[in-house]
Amino acid sequence: MTVTKAGHSDQPQRAPGPAAAAPASGGSPAALPGRQPWPYLALLIPPTGIPAVRKHLAARRAARTGDSFAARALAAEAATWSWYSAALAFTLLLVAFAVLFLTANDHAVIQKFFNPGVLRSSAPAVLRGFLVNVELFLIAEVLVLPWALFVACLRMLPGPASRPIRALGIGYVDLFRGLPAVVAIYLIAFGFPIAGLPVLGSMTGFELCVLALVLIYGAYVSEVFRAGLQSVHWSQAAAARSLGLSYVQTLRHVIAPQAIRRMIPPLLNDFIGLQKDTALVSFVGLLDAFNQSRIVASNEFNLSAVTGVGIAFVLITIPTARLVDRLTARDARRRQGSLA
Repeated sequence: MTVTKAGHSDQPQRAPGPAAAAPASGGSPAALPGRQPWPYLALLIPPTGIPAVRKHLAARRAARTGDSFAARALAAEAATWSWYSAALAFTLLLVAFAVLFLTANDHAVIQKFFNPGVLRSSAPAVLRGFLVNVELFLIAEVLVLPWALFVACLRMLPGPASRPIRALGIGYVDLFRGLPAVVAIYLIAFGFPIAGLPVLGSMTGFELCVLALVLIYGAYVSEVFRAGLQSVHWSQAAAARSLGLSYVQTLRHVIAPQAIRRMIPPLLNDFIGLQKDTALVSFVGLLDAFNQSRIVASNEFNLSAVTGVGIAFVLITIPTARLVDRLTARDARRRQGSLA
């Protein structure tokens, strides 16, 4: 046998047999996904495990007959049923753990956290305090929007002459985003009256708590506004300015209408956080729902009233959370439609 300069032998090559041609026709049966043994674990959950095993066995039969496409399709269905079994098993484990947790130590958790008698007797006082929380976040939400938009516009002012104003906006945002909310509320609610400032020192505790929440969430919401406004392509602003619109007119008539739809989901997320953070005003002595429940808990030596406060907050935040999910999904569908 001689070898050519290119390194190939001059011996005639043997034609590939059926074994060598098998991978080109779809792969050997051992390489097919139907050979995996994991679907048998799905039998731990019979309603979904039995279909998983059936699809798995059907995939193996299809693999033995050489129908690789049917084998892969059946193996994918077996995997889907197996994932159903895994999800159900995980859910059942969590439910079992919750039942064991609630019934441990002679139902101590139920008696101390979900006592029906304490929940019923404390409901009037907790609801009166919860109205304070609702009033707080409604007023704060209304005031946060214009204040945050003003700060965002300050941070977006163009030109080197606006650099000091932009620096003030950056300093405000960095300060109140880095400062813990409870510290800011404590300093404002107690510090301003102690300092005896002409206007701020004569404000009530409720008004000072509203001011603190507006300053805290104004920093967060201003970043949402700024990100939404800057997400609009620069060519939109350039086209508007070339038509003679001023900077403010461009923001109002061109940029803001396009950015609003993108800003609504993160804005609602921030407002959910604002609703929950109204409970922090209890540290400055405001008789909100949490303070009322603490009074009941100290008298009854039972935390069911505090649990009632948590349930009330969850009930008012769930609709907003579902609205956020719906708006996010609608925005994703709109973007997919525009790309198509």
